[in-house]
Amino acid sequence: MSSENKGPVATTTYSEFDPHDLEYQRYMKKICLVDAARIGLTGLALLCGFTILGTSADTLAVYNATHLPGDFHLPLWPDQFDLRPTIALVIGSSIVVVAHIVSLLFSKVKMLRNQTTVHSSLSLAAPFISFTAVMISMIFFYAVNTSTADDTLQSWSCQWRIATMSVKPHFGTLCDESRTALYLSVILVPVELIVFTIAGYQSILERKSIGVMLSRKSGSPTPSS
Repeated sequence: MSSENKGPVATTTYSEFDPHDLEYQRYMKKICLVDAARIGLTGLALLCGFTILGTSADTLAVYNATHLPGDFHLPLWPDQFDLRPTIALVIGSSIVVVAHIVSLLFSKVKMLRNQTTVHSSLSLAAPFISFTAVMISMIFFYAVNTSTADDTLQSWSCQWRIATMSVKPHFGTLCDESRTALYLSVILVPVELIVFTIAGYQSILERKSIGVMLSRKSGSPTPSS
């Protein structure tokens, strides 16, 4: 049996370890962790927003249902009454809820998340808009609530919370709801700041990872035979 000597077979070799690949993987791991933290805190902010909206809207609804004109001579609420602090919390929390729902949709729905520019912009815009809305409502709430000229829904309900009532308005419940909305608004301020900071850090990591990916493509090794 004769054997034939074959020529050398052409092979393609690449570098076993590409430093660009390793660096890109490190960035992607960081991005995944940061993104998970951002989504978790966004969910927390959304929950706070829903609670503030629910409690504030309920107290406002109870007032509208139980408020009687002065002609009835049975005033449950004073004539000089300021609803603006409660309305401010309702509006501010509504903005928080809408902003974070949109942000979470673009974070969790793959088709929307693939729109990278929109997703990155919303990740930063949602906490910034929410922080601004909460701060404005808080400043307005405290500015009006410190006034001794007119009562607010919180000051009046908390003043009469010891009164036991079998029908609405239950002043004790209204006082608790008003305080819950206020305290959660205070908590929401640093939460929104943290979410905004994390979103900014994530945006920086994503830009760096794109830079690494582009440099890897431009400096990719050529096959040698």
